Amino acid sequence: MTPTAPFPRLQRGLVAILRGLTPAEAVGVAEAVHAAGIEAIEVPLNSPEPFSSIAAIARALPATALVGAGTVLAPADVDRLSEAGGRLLVSPNIDAAVMERAARHAMVTMPGVFTPTEAFRAVALGASALKFFPASVLGPGGIAAMRAVLPKDLAVGAVGGVSEKDFAGYKAAGVSLFGLGSSLFKPGMTAAEVGKRARAAAEAWDSAFGQD
Repeated sequence: MTPTAPFPRLQRGLVAILRGLTPAEAVGVAEAVHAAGIEAIEVPLNSPEPFSSIAAIARALPATALVGAGTVLAPADVDRLSEAGGRLLVSPNIDAAVMERAARHAMVTMPGVFTPTEAFRAVALGASALKFFPASVLGPGGIAAMRAVLPKDLAVGAVGGVSEKDFAGYKAAGVSLFGLGSSLFKPGMTAAEVGKRARAAAEAWDSAFGQD
């Protein structure tokens, strides 16, 4: 299986999950998140007109930003994501056809896994990073047990029921990436409100992990 693109080195291992974002507010919210120090932004495909939002964000932010989609379940959606200028593909599951299409477009992939079997299947399919989901169910202990047998250089993320309050515990489990959803953004929030939460998350990251 052809591997997908390697996970890039980000200033902070944070991915903003903007579920429910609308195209009208997309650029303002994304710019506030990026200005706060979060370079990776995911718009789940069960949001209103997600590809329009992704395209607008990709045009507005610097080329170094990692912009993409979450809840990607079908190869056709991978093609649409690429057309919109997205480079990051996040899913709640691991699907061979989706991963193959993502590799064709040289995307950064973060498929969802919950068990050792799923984790190693994702590795075999060339995942850039793993998304342990829902992380709040596994907890740091569950992830640590699986992290011990996974490739040492593999980026591992915790998503689902995770906020900046949990960084230290998951760091001890070998987690280096965090997807922040409702703790960061909920539909109806202003860009200023989201920016304030994003800054708090970035500060918590710097406190837990340090900053180069």
